[in-house]
Amino acid sequence: MAVLAVLGATPALATSTTPTTPSTPSTPVSKAPPPPHALLESPQLWATIDVCNPADQLNTVGVRGSIPGDGHAKDELYMRFRLQYLDSTTGQWVDLANGADSGFLAVGAANASRQTGRSFQLVPVAGKPVTLRGVVSFQWRRGARVEHAISRPTTAGHKSLAGADPADFSAAECSLS
Repeated sequence: MAVLAVLGATPALATSTTPTTPSTPSTPVSKAPPPPHALLESPQLWATIDVCNPADQLNTVGVRGSIPGDGHAKDELYMRFRLQYLDSTTGQWVDLANGADSGFLAVGAANASRQTGRSFQLVPVAGKPVTLRGVVSFQWRRGARVEHAISRPTTAGHKSLAGADPADFSAAECSLS
């Protein structure tokens, strides 16, 4: 059953870099990497809906993620953005097909935390409201090797440094009708 079609995914309006300590972005966070559990439990690791069908971006859902750096400028950070819909019959979240998956995208060196996002333009089926959420998968890579990986569904209450519409918008889900 098709609940909506995805017209396309585009980069969010901006990508932001913030240092994880009060240092400049070019300064490494620390000489020793944080333990893996510190990265995976960091308050800087989150996903949120930062655009949900505003008047100036009809039928658009934006998903934004934040990933903490591991302190190594030679390591790379990656994020993957997906949209899911809530199946009203089963109560389960289901990945949208065809265009609602960005694939893994390089977001920068791991010497600082990073934020970026993707916006998805959708075509809802008339008369069939749909509830959506995002899932962001995060990877810390050293060369071709994935050092750490985790996925997070979208949650509310996060501060996007850029791209939220309206400003400061952060939600776990987005409903389209």
